[in-house]
Amino acid sequence: MNLEQARHNMVEQQIRPWEVLDQDVLDLLYAVPREEFVPPACRNLAFADLEIPIGDEGERMWAPKIEARALQALALKRTDRVLEIGTGSGYLTALLAHRAAHVYSVEIRPALAAFGRANLERHGTDNVTLAIGDGARGYPAWAPYDVIVLTGSTPVLPRTFLDSLAPGGRLFAVVGDAPVMSVQIVLCAAPGTCRTTELFETVLAPLVNCEQPARFRF
Repeated sequence: MNLEQARHNMVEQQIRPWEVLDQDVLDLLYAVPREEFVPPACRNLAFADLEIPIGDEGERMWAPKIEARALQALALKRTDRVLEIGTGSGYLTALLAHRAAHVYSVEIRPALAAFGRANLERHGTDNVTLAIGDGARGYPAWAPYDVIVLTGSTPVLPRTFLDSLAPGGRLFAVVGDAPVMSVQIVLCAAPGTCRTTELFETVLAPLVNCEQPARFRF
């Protein structure tokens, strides 16, 4: 398999047609080797337009175009402090770390956390702090954050995340229930002043222990 050709095809045939035109984002996808963050058995699928299984509990990596859209929407800066909920393979962590000052990443599954840590260490990423824990309803330990990314969906967005954003902060989340969920970018100009924009619809596996809305019961 010609990895460089496959990488080029991913960018030109999947990602650019999905309205990802930020050249810095496109260049980053060439700089961080996605094939080194997938399980060895899936190496030939590293650039395919699909979610790659990475854990024993049904965990999956985002499709490449979702990763790229998130990076473009968040418009990361070199001064940003980022919170990532769900380390997974560590690939998105590495992409975020390349553009931000520091990434704090929380993973609830110990085995998956070890997988992500090993991938990041092999890649030489040194501006990442990894933690094993439950961040589905917020993780204020290192707040405030300039950017927050939830890598699993949540039926409702906990207020804790918004309260952890610094002025000018941005949050990327997939909100709602299957079969239709909304990909949202939340911009907080000041404490208590946030604006939500819906980018597109998708379906994503929920975060473990995600907050549930109040359900009407007879």
